[in-house]
Amino acid sequence: MPEVVFYYFPVKALGESVRLLLAYGGQEFDDRRIPQTEWPAFKPKTPFGQMPVLVIDGKEYAQSLAISRYLGNKYGVAGDSFEDALEIDQNVDLINDLRAKAAVVHYEADEALKEAKYADFVKNVFPDLFEKLNAIFVKNNGHVALGKLTWGDFVFAGMFDYLKVMLRMPDLEKKYPVFQQVIDNVYSIPKVKAYADAAPPTDF
Repeated sequence: MPEVVFYYFPVKALGESVRLLLAYGGQEFDDRRIPQTEWPAFKPKTPFGQMPVLVIDGKEYAQSLAISRYLGNKYGVAGDSFEDALEIDQNVDLINDLRAKAAVVHYEADEALKEAKYADFVKNVFPDLFEKLNAIFVKNNGHVALGKLTWGDFVFAGMFDYLKVMLRMPDLEKKYPVFQQVIDNVYSIPKVKAYADAAPPTDF
């Protein structure tokens, strides 16, 4: 078994999908959670000046979705054809579209502009994305794609708490129960549950 080290902040956000997939694959890994106070010194040591970073036998790899896709292929949850892979990618990209648009608002430094953007996006942007994702997940029986477990499920499950914080919607899964179904389909896997039960608590 390779020696694996994973670097990310002490939150779920964009790193949790990797942790969940490593747990699913039965891969032991050194989970290095870098606090914000250490980030300025650590940042220049990363490949692209950002995290997450996955180190496999001493070689570094970056970009959360690229790492998740790689692990999906490695652990047999990436579909059985190029078309399967394309369907997973397109639906994960839609999830990432929602994350990116939520981040535009959440990380806006100007408070007045931030609130104006939020009011606009809540009315004109987020609802359409919610409905599209809801329809996709319902069609796929509580999964992101292919009607079965794929690495896309791990991306959504790992990111969901972070999304809710940025969206200011702590009860989003109550309006869209299939969102919770996707999450439950991941966290009910014994190896994933064991990881989650032992992981340090984090709000997002």
